[in-house]
Amino acid sequence: MLLVRVFCVLVLGYCVTASENQQYNSDDAPRLDIDNLENGYHGIVKENETVVEVTPPIRATGAEVCRFRIVNKHHGEAPFEIELREDGRAELRARRSLNCEKRKNYKFDIAAVGCNGKQSVSATVHITVSDVNEYAPTFTEPSYVRQVDEGRIYPEIVRVEATDRDCTPKFGDVCKYEILTSDQPFVIDMDGVIRNTEPLDYERSHNHILSVIAYDCGMRQSFPALVTIKVNRVCRLGWRGLPERVDYAPMTGKQELFPNANLQLCDIPCNVRELRARVDLATRHIGKGCDRDTYSVQSQRKLCGASPSAIDLLPSPGAGAEWTKPLISDEGHESDQMFEFDGSSTAVSIPNSVLDHNLPATFTIATWMRHGEHNSQDKHIKEHILCSADDHKMNRHHYAFFVRNCRLILLLRRDFSEGDLNIFRPAEWRWKIPQVCDDQWHHYAINVRFPDVELYIDGQLFRTEKKNPEVIDDWPLHPTKGINTTLTVGACWQGSDNKMKHHLKGYLAGLSVLVGENEKPEVLSCLHQCKESLQVPSMELLQPGMELLTNSDLTEVTVEGDNRTNLEILVRKIGYANTREFPTPGRRNLRLMTTVTCDNGKTIKVPDAQTYVMVLRPQTPSINLNGTGNMARKYEDFRMGVRVLADIHISGEQKLDKCQLTIYPNLNPDHENLAVPEEMLKHLGMAARVSKDGVTISGSDMVFNYQQVLRQIVYTNRKPAYYLNRVFKLTCSELNGRFTSNEYVQTLTVIHPVKESIVAHAKVNKHNVEIRPASVISHEYVQASHLNLMASGGSHAVTIIVVVCVGFLLFMIVLGIIRIRAAHQKTSSEEAQDGEMTWDDSALTITVNPMENAERKLERNGCSGDYSESEQSDSESSSDEDGPGDGPCRIRADSSEEDEDEIPTSTRRKRDYQNVSQLEWDNSTM
Repeated sequence: MLLVRVFCVLVLGYCVTASENQQYNSDDAPRLDIDNLENGYHGIVKENETVVEVTPPIRATGAEVCRFRIVNKHHGEAPFEIELREDGRAELRARRSLNCEKRKNYKFDIAAVGCNGKQSVSATVHITVSDVNEYAPTFTEPSYVRQVDEGRIYPEIVRVEATDRDCTPKFGDVCKYEILTSDQPFVIDMDGVIRNTEPLDYERSHNHILSVIAYDCGMRQSFPALVTIKVNRVCRLGWRGLPERVDYAPMTGKQELFPNANLQLCDIPCNVRELRARVDLATRHIGKGCDRDTYSVQSQRKLCGASPSAIDLLPSPGAGAEWTKPLISDEGHESDQMFEFDGSSTAVSIPNSVLDHNLPATFTIATWMRHGEHNSQDKHIKEHILCSADDHKMNRHHYAFFVRNCRLILLLRRDFSEGDLNIFRPAEWRWKIPQVCDDQWHHYAINVRFPDVELYIDGQLFRTEKKNPEVIDDWPLHPTKGINTTLTVGACWQGSDNKMKHHLKGYLAGLSVLVGENEKPEVLSCLHQCKESLQVPSMELLQPGMELLTNSDLTEVTVEGDNRTNLEILVRKIGYANTREFPTPGRRNLRLMTTVTCDNGKTIKVPDAQTYVMVLRPQTPSINLNGTGNMARKYEDFRMGVRVLADIHISGEQKLDKCQLTIYPNLNPDHENLAVPEEMLKHLGMAARVSKDGVTISGSDMVFNYQQVLRQIVYTNRKPAYYLNRVFKLTCSELNGRFTSNEYVQTLTVIHPVKESIVAHAKVNKHNVEIRPASVISHEYVQASHLNLMASGGSHAVTIIVVVCVGFLLFMIVLGIIRIRAAHQKTSSEEAQDGEMTWDDSALTITVNPMENAERKLERNGCSGDYSESEQSDSESSSDEDGPGDGPCRIRADSSEEDEDEIPTSTRRKRDYQNVSQLEWDNSTM
């Protein structure tokens, strides 16, 4: 029975399949337009979209297609539908939004159905749901808490983990972790491992709270998770609570360095007998060993109350100090001028006018020097700081200050005139001191009161020891003729070779010589005194059994005792101070060194603690120079003397230490000079140096005093006519050029006198008249013929005029004779003008009104006098060029044209001249 049923089913299925194949294979059934039915169609649809992108496009050929349908669902649900578009293609759509996280793939068969009801062969469609980054990562734990010990670096403190619900690795994997909290010594890697980058300090922070986020590969970030890292306090031997840096603002006084210092001894395996803590302030890199005032030597000496007679042998290059220009010096102005000597070629010769080469029995030589030990150099080579030697022929050293084999040596050979030539006298002092070759700045001063010699190092008297210094006796110098000396710095002059020798390799600053007296010890101490130092605690805080120690520079403070609590209090009160108004900015390192001594004598060293003081840069002050920039003076003022800066005004600073007035071009000493108020300078303790370049005034003093001195500078010129003007430029500075003023320019103009030229009266020619107010003027009238005769009197023209006059009387009637006479009159008139006529009008004196006569002439000629001023001006200005008929009006003796034609030209000119001459004449220039 069972076999029969199976057989019937197989037969039925075969019949159905055969019927369908017969239907699909019929010629009038549609066909799917696809190359390979086995591969089928492949589609992609995004989670947030419904249209499926199918490849290749779904369409059918053959019979007319009315629709497409899904004929088989391989995995149950197939939430899709197929719509036929007008272009014959089918569009596959999802009936609802799909979720990749629930189902990523769909598979079903489709077929085309013709309008005749016949169906095509089916093809499989493979649908993939494309993921959209719709979910953010989430941490597996909302917060994490871990504990660590201070002072250690951990490879892994805590590992955080986050997941993402998106279905694909592109959006479902976590690719990055990040710590949002800034300024924390922690980092996190891609696996979520957090570690510390430096040892944690319980004193600095007990807890570290971090905010951590995660990113998926689509860079969508999670909500932050909190990670709390607790720091466990671990006892370690050493100081706690020390700041990493101490900022110091200028002019703020004392500032405590370790206000929260705490010494932890932990479990020292012994009983403490003594504690010792020392604080060191490192200042060797600042200037000449520490922060000192950057005034020049002369200003420093004045501030310390030293004698003003000291002579600076290494001044800053400038007017009157040209010999230091070849030296290599520092370019900054944070400290005073320092000069480098290279040991081979650097040296200078001091002019004879600066210092008398013959030193008396009492004097002081002082200098700053930095000198190191040169291993490659012969130890017995001399390195001269100062040397006075013969200028030619011989090589005798009269006195010298030099270094040899790390010894400081003073050579002082006495002159033959100072004693018996056969008596030995002390001539050389050799000090063996470590400071000479430690390559640090030190101040050396030698007070000589022969035969007694004292050495001061850094303001402290060197205590004489046995054979230190070593004193060498020698003969006095023998007399010589025609031999002078040469004073040099940085080497010694060899007169026989005419070259420098024994060069110094090191640095010098502030080399000075005080002649005739010794510098006081307190002055030398003041010159070396640092302006920055450590400040010791108040002695009231010192308990029994405790002790405070300092060095002379106050750069080291030591606290000793058995009381740990009092030691901590004293260390907390150690401070730093810098009394300079404008300190050198920068870093000063601090080191706190501590040792513990046990009862059994064992010493335990506590780890050193290091920090630093940062001196902040002060606000740069301004120095402003103002005044009247231009002045004009007459010859007599220049000869008597002119105050160049009579109204100069200085503002912006309270003190100055130098002002330089430069003149362009340089002074001519033959007839120019600049004078300074000597008495005022002496009273104020200031110095002035005058040269052809100008005047340099130096010495630290108040601005008001500098202003008064500058106003008294007088410029004198005995030959001012040689100049149009003189230009003076003034600059002032403070702290040895560290702060400089603007450049003030003063122009002094010479007023040259103007020569008074002889002004002629208004020019009057025959074409116009000078209109004057009506007045009665006394005239001496002379006829024209007589006028011509008198004008040429005393010359050969008189003879010609006489002949002409006689001819005129003899041949009056004859017309030809008349014309001859006219020709002669013309000749005589021209000759009279060339011979500078001399008028003799003493014959007649007639008082007339010239305006009435002129008006009659004008009315007779029918000419009006109302012509314009411009015409009159043109007529006057061209009077030397106009012809006889030019001008606005012409004065004639007769208005008749016939008479005019008959009268000769010379006669007409004569009448015109005669009529005009009746006016007021000024013949001073004729």
